[in-house]
Amino acid sequence: MTSTATQSPAGLQAHYGAVRRATEQLCEPLAIEDYVVQSMPDASPAKWHLAHTTWFFETMVLMPTLPDYQAFSAQFAYLFNSYYNTLGRQFSRPHRGLITRPTVAEVRQYRAYVDHHMSALLDHAERLGTPIPEDVVTLGLHHEQQHQELIITDLKHLLSCNPLRPVYLDTPSRAAPELPPLEWSDYPEGLREIGHEGPGFAFDNETPRHRVFLQAFRLGSRLVTCGEYRAFMEDQGYQRPELWLSDGWKVVQERGWQAPLYWEREDDGWHAFTLGGYRPVVAAEPVTHVSLYEADAYARWAGARLPTEAEWEVAAVEAPVEGNFVEDGNLHPVAVAAAPPATPLQLFGDVWEWTQSPYTPYPGFRPAEGALGEYNAKFMANQYVLRGGSCATPRSHIRATYRNFFPADARWQFSGIRLAQ
Repeated sequence: MTSTATQSPAGLQAHYGAVRRATEQLCEPLAIEDYVVQSMPDASPAKWHLAHTTWFFETMVLMPTLPDYQAFSAQFAYLFNSYYNTLGRQFSRPHRGLITRPTVAEVRQYRAYVDHHMSALLDHAERLGTPIPEDVVTLGLHHEQQHQELIITDLKHLLSCNPLRPVYLDTPSRAAPELPPLEWSDYPEGLREIGHEGPGFAFDNETPRHRVFLQAFRLGSRLVTCGEYRAFMEDQGYQRPELWLSDGWKVVQERGWQAPLYWEREDDGWHAFTLGGYRPVVAAEPVTHVSLYEADAYARWAGARLPTEAEWEVAAVEAPVEGNFVEDGNLHPVAVAAAPPATPLQLFGDVWEWTQSPYTPYPGFRPAEGALGEYNAKFMANQYVLRGGSCATPRSHIRATYRNFFPADARWQFSGIRLAQ
């Protein structure tokens, strides 16, 4: 299922408390009305995220571990099961916004109830003679961090639908630095290893570690910017079918795409909705909220291509996990300020970087037994891999081997572009 470094009960308790508090802190700016509404089928209400992450600990940890544990509500197993078919039926995902009851207050009571029992388990497991399922608890904490990011991205989509353009959080304004030119880092051909191995947490889809042969390649020294993407738009990029994959061209025509998600044309130029308010597009900032189709079309227009996930990982293992993450409070990609170093900049944080790699199992991959085997394995079709995390990703959640995945037309995540050749 996962690989973990063993934590003491006290360390695991502290980790649990920190992650659960971080979720609550993300919800502090919300009005009660913000918790319930669902803006599209791919997004979920904040209240549902709060309940589902709690359901995970109740269902995957407490109920199998504590024989006398009483579920908070038998109905919650149906309402807040996301996609675990082995655990029973689930309420329709596109209709989660219709779940006005339980109330937000009741969901908070649910969280407190489960937190109380989790704390008792982690504090007293040794005295009770109950082994702590550390791997499952740790998986649940990283699962909650995934939903922290989804709270941010789903809420951004929700607020963008409001013509008042409400502000989620006042975010710092930054003067755009002078943009360094796009340069290239060269990597020789050879046999390399990718995938997770050793201590520390990883999702099962990051394993097993295995060898890949790579042709010599080059990777862009930084992310593609809004100004560079705007040049693609001004060169009729959205009107030129020769730049697009067939499915992408069909989507562009059917949905009328003319710019990244959240961009709007005003008399004085392009503006974008952000979690810090509606503001002019900053040319030096990394472009975000583009689909794989748009990323691929831009790369083709620029005389380049998207990297494979193996190429990206080979470059990223040489770079420190540093960048613009959710803890920095920007909630938006920021312009790079430094001159290009030996390794590419912005490999972590800012935006998830599309790769051209389909989301498929690594050689020798086997999903876990039981319900946890549904966590990643059953989604390994019709999706593409993204790497590196974003400005909505918790810093402690990301690593070079992390494989995110979305359909090719997805745009509501903070997804962007790095070029390869």
